[in-house]
Amino acid sequence: MRAAAFLYPWDVVGDPDAARRAAGLGVDRVTLAAAYHSTRALTPRHPKHRIVTARHSAVLYPPSPERWAGRALRPYAQDWVTGPDPYTEAARALTEAGLEVHSWVVLAHNSRLGAEHPESVVRNAYGDAYPWAPCIARPEVHEYLVTLAAEAAVRPYTRGTELESCGWYGLAHLHAHDKIGGVSLSGAAQYLMSLCFCTECRAGYTGLGADPEELRRTVVRALAPVWAGGGTEGAGDRAGEWAEVVEALGEEYAGAVTAWRDRGAKELQRDAVAAVRAAAGPDFRVMLHADPAPHRCGANAGVDPEGVFDHADGVVVPCTGSATERAAALAPFKGRGVRAANFTVVRGMGGSPDTLAADAAHAAAHGADELRLYHAGLASDVDLEVVRTALTELSGSGA
Repeated sequence: MRAAAFLYPWDVVGDPDAARRAAGLGVDRVTLAAAYHSTRALTPRHPKHRIVTARHSAVLYPPSPERWAGRALRPYAQDWVTGPDPYTEAARALTEAGLEVHSWVVLAHNSRLGAEHPESVVRNAYGDAYPWAPCIARPEVHEYLVTLAAEAAVRPYTRGTELESCGWYGLAHLHAHDKIGGVSLSGAAQYLMSLCFCTECRAGYTGLGADPEELRRTVVRALAPVWAGGGTEGAGDRAGEWAEVVEALGEEYAGAVTAWRDRGAKELQRDAVAAVRAAAGPDFRVMLHADPAPHRCGANAGVDPEGVFDHADGVVVPCTGSATERAAALAPFKGRGVRAANFTVVRGMGGSPDTLAADAAHAAAHGADELRLYHAGLASDVDLEVVRTALTELSGSGA
């Protein structure tokens, strides 16, 4: 199986040994961040720093002034990595080390954009704004994301891209000093808390024959037992989650919500991929970080597991977890396009590098034909050595 490791430009820029280490890991490709959200990241091997704080969502290259002239929504530049173009500097070093570079582009997840343009974000049934979650149904957001996809994906020394959060974002968010875990939310409750009632979405529900205010009240009524302590954490079963949503909203409202949100997600995914291809040409590979349940929100946005391959070359599927969860995530995509199993290999972040070889073989049996390793820049030396051994074992077995 071909394997790729995730890296940030700041893992490479300023470290003359970084590209060589990545190549020695046993991967043949690196997925390198070109547009990323705010984060605080460890750099355990860098000769000049140990912590990088990306204070806000930004692109890691100089954005085109001409492309963004006159637009209210536009990407932010960064100032926490030295040099005029950290992405290209890192991509060049990795390419010269013999690695194929694909860009890593985070789309519908941008807290600074939402804070500065509150009219553009998801608003839940209670009227609360989610600054980290641009509402993809809004025309100005759709246009911004499609334009960003084309620019951030197609960079020098880059032969493909992976688009993350190319769909609906919702309640779930690794927020600084998060304090929302006091009440357990099932998958269905997470979805209900992620439904958008901005002006655009209200108009969309109306166009589909649903009263948006009554729909909003229905969501609030459905969530009332959760706040009283009646919610459960849920098992994460996709079909079960959706059955709970239908029971909460009723068939008519669930159908209207599905039609509206699926349309927005599919249009964004189709148009973003088309924009990348128009900028790069047909041989440039475009992958989506995806979940096979269309109602799922977040970094691995829900897709139609059959229709997604009408435009994208493949999907990157989250596979850290139990064997049952892994099989359920991969099975709907089996036999179609490229299926990359994404494993966290950092112990401190819940990964299991010690079981990587066995987990990868299991993923292959359920349709995966590539691996993604999250994250070579964040992992300890011990974790990376275990990964190197696992990749050698997989290579020897012909997997």
